[in-house]
Amino acid sequence: MRATLLEARLHAALDAAGNDALRRRVLDVLTVYSPASVGLYWPLSGEFDIRAVIAGWLAGDSARRASLPVITGRDRPLEFHVWTPDMPMQVGAHRIHEPTSGEVITPDLLFVPCVGFDADGYRLGYGGGYYDRTLAAFREAGKVPVTVGVAYDVCRAGTMQREAHDIPLDVVVTEGACYPEGKPGL
Repeated sequence: MRATLLEARLHAALDAAGNDALRRRVLDVLTVYSPASVGLYWPLSGEFDIRAVIAGWLAGDSARRASLPVITGRDRPLEFHVWTPDMPMQVGAHRIHEPTSGEVITPDLLFVPCVGFDADGYRLGYGGGYYDRTLAAFREAGKVPVTVGVAYDVCRAGTMQREAHDIPLDVVVTEGACYPEGKPGL
């Protein structure tokens, strides 16, 4: 299933109108939740590139902060380090770009990339468990950000196979909808 969804996502990412619609949905999320800080992701092949949206959001208020994940160990939760659009980056684990700030924060709202998802907010990632461990660590620390999955409609599956450690996202936004459906303001 993962391979099929990755291929579908690659094709969906080429649709300019779909990406414009997804940008608007991400902006709607930022408006509805009004976070002071967000965690985002460095886009991999086929993932929606959220960086320009967040750069614009940061420019609207100097008190706002953004952060990107840093992998500190294979079986460890992600750390979110402060990021600015003009910051020098370094290549980290899995050849993913990471900020060089070294300043760790817990975001108020966390955008999570999805390979696949279901209408209940469960997601399929790459299989490394990084976000599962991270969300569990946030819960244990009592610092739970609003979690927002970012995906394309073609990546919606009937029902994701769930394991005991899986934590559903609060919201998943796509170019055509918001899940769970009827989420106020989205």
